[in-house]
Amino acid sequence: MKRTSFAQWPCSIARTMDLLGDWWTPLVLRDAFYGVRRFDEFQQALGIARNTLADRLRRLVDEGLLEKRAYQDEPVRYDYVLTEKGRDFWSVLAAMTAWGDRWLATEAGPPIVLHHDACGHDTTATVVCADCGEPLSADDTRMRRGPGFPERLAQRPDVQARFAPQE
Repeated sequence: MKRTSFAQWPCSIARTMDLLGDWWTPLVLRDAFYGVRRFDEFQQALGIARNTLADRLRRLVDEGLLEKRAYQDEPVRYDYVLTEKGRDFWSVLAAMTAWGDRWLATEAGPPIVLHHDACGHDTTATVVCADCGEPLSADDTRMRRGPGFPERLAQRPDVQARFAPQE
């Protein structure tokens, strides 16, 4: 069964999910942040099928989140290194970790803790306003159409009803 592509949807969440595609991709990225670099290391750490891992790594390289760097010539073997685009995914993983720690952790507590080297404390991710620095929540934030929202969709009655009261 062919999956629906969200790559052209006027929604950053849909486009991100199109890139991620499945549950393995964020876990591959998570392990890259743990310092995993080599195919066999990813395979061992995740217990993922080799063909699935090869597909995920290829996609992450094609999308510019990872870069292949040869570390051996014969046979050629590669390290998979986070690019700037890949390192920028850190905030997504940190937000997912914070949510999981709050809602899915056992009584023993979170399995992994974020430690902020700059201040020396364990911490959790918090989404804050880029202008005032105050924490954001669904109760005090609204979604508005942005400059990239397609005009052809903006004219639809359901879209107008969804966004008009908010704009």
